[in-house]
Amino acid sequence: MSIYNVTPVSVEDHRRRAKRRLPQFLFDYVDGGANAEETMAANVSDFSHYRLVQRVMRDVDGIDTSTQLAGHASSMPLALAPVGMAGMFARRGEVQGARAAAACQIPFTTSTVGICPVEEVSAATGKPFWFQLYMLRDRDLVQHLLERARNAGCDTLVFTVDLAVPGMRLRDFRNGMLGGGLPGKISQLAQIISSPRWAVDVGLKGKPHNFGNLRDVVPDPDDLDAYKAFIDAQFDPTVTWKDIAWLRSAWTGKLLIKGVMEIDDAKAAVDVGADGVIVSNHGGRQLDGVASSISKLPGVAAAVGDQTEVYLDGGIRNGIDVVKAVALGARGVLIGRPWVWTMASAGESGLIALLDNFQKEIATAMALMGVTRIEDIGPELIEQ
Repeated sequence: MSIYNVTPVSVEDHRRRAKRRLPQFLFDYVDGGANAEETMAANVSDFSHYRLVQRVMRDVDGIDTSTQLAGHASSMPLALAPVGMAGMFARRGEVQGARAAAACQIPFTTSTVGICPVEEVSAATGKPFWFQLYMLRDRDLVQHLLERARNAGCDTLVFTVDLAVPGMRLRDFRNGMLGGGLPGKISQLAQIISSPRWAVDVGLKGKPHNFGNLRDVVPDPDDLDAYKAFIDAQFDPTVTWKDIAWLRSAWTGKLLIKGVMEIDDAKAAVDVGADGVIVSNHGGRQLDGVASSISKLPGVAAAVGDQTEVYLDGGIRNGIDVVKAVALGARGVLIGRPWVWTMASAGESGLIALLDNFQKEIATAMALMGVTRIEDIGPELIEQ
């Protein structure tokens, strides 16, 4: 049977369908990584280096996949990661993602550069959410964004620290998203025309297409190129842990530091008062040639796991990966590309189905490993 006729179930199923439905420049934006994309590939492939331990003849009646993430109950150790421009991959994509997460009782993280503003995300569910932010040169703007997020019901800040400068994402150059000029715009227009489903559902019905959280500070809010120029100018390469200490004093909610790969940086995050660290290489989109996130997780968890919550971001493709991460010391994981591919492929209902499948995979793995609670998954249940 052709893959075009099967019902999408796995993350890869949805990725293939998203590739067919999205204009190429948008698919490549979320699908691609930095340079030769070696780190991006390793994020996924390195999970195969770890093997779960199967145990039999245990009483595994009453499997419970629930846990606590950043102080709130979650149906499983998984949250939706922040993805820039999610609203370009599905109509009002951040809203659909937030609703799906709420339906599945897991956290949703919206991005500084999301299409839907925090107020729209909040209104869609009426539930607390996580908000991702960068340290911008304009500290008054940072405080303004923090206040908006707080007023909209955000109780957890995910602060990204691995973007002092943007990574070299070559697919974006090829597609004219970065310095493409008129030829790039013509190419993108041709791709949009060849993607009629997206053109109607997102291109026409999904407006406005601007970064909602920054609309009031960019000179021309309807020009995505103007947004990019503004954001590029706001990235601050001078940021140090002293600035994070200032942020800690300005934010009274939970603070998770995203982009930590080394033990020294994890300890520094703890020292400035972080409630958690997210082991992440930005999905392989920043510095190519660095280690995978999963390979760095055990060291970071061993170093600071008794002082703060440790999360993993990057390479998660199914519930088995989630269980491996938990066994290696993660409180929970974040998934980015998988939820956006699924939104582009099958919308909110498709994402709910995918998350339900993740939970079933986690529960099945737990039963076959002889445990019934997430807190019982430890290093003795994994081997390398």
